[in-house]
Amino acid sequence: MDQIQTLNPILQMLVMMTLFSLLPFVFCSMTSFLRFIVVFSMLRTAMGTQQIPPSMVIIGLSIILTFYTMGGTFQKMYEMGSVPYQQNHDIVGAINEGSKPLKEFMLKQTREGDLEFFVNMTHKTRPKSPDDISIWEVAPAYIISELKTSFEISFIIFVPFIILDLVVANILLALGMFMLTPTIISMPFKLLIFIAVDGWALIVQGLVSSYN
Repeated sequence: MDQIQTLNPILQMLVMMTLFSLLPFVFCSMTSFLRFIVVFSMLRTAMGTQQIPPSMVIIGLSIILTFYTMGGTFQKMYEMGSVPYQQNHDIVGAINEGSKPLKEFMLKQTREGDLEFFVNMTHKTRPKSPDDISIWEVAPAYIISELKTSFEISFIIFVPFIILDLVVANILLALGMFMLTPTIISMPFKLLIFIAVDGWALIVQGLVSSYN
């Protein structure tokens, strides 16, 4: 970042525009969107409904929940980043300051072991404070931690659906209905149970609460 500040203002703007093109990547990998999209995709697989709900609906729901859970973080990013830009049009300073709330959010969700690995790969001595850790050291640790958390949640969601599949398969086997696919018979029961327990509300509320 310090090298970018020494460039011609026009070249500096071009570099910043290139960095802004990475915003979709940042949104998908460095926010709560990652957990939401993985869990919802796993839920659809566990239910065996193939493309229902459609991927567009799952992505849309994940985006809305991301803005809901990270609204305060995004607001802080805008407020902190706008100060250096309004004072002297320092784009690099605006990005540095604006990224601090995002780094703070990721640190809260990152496992210590994952963060320690990437910090030790970069620093010869242990950082004295979180301010000494860059966002690019926090990001990979955050992604790994989020993937692990998402798979743990998905496992818990998968278990009741697998049990139902096994029960239906054993019943069909006992009745001698070898030609019927257990998943086809169990799907209506999965949907019925999921609706009866208000599954969507439980999962969404649980995911949102996991960030508080």
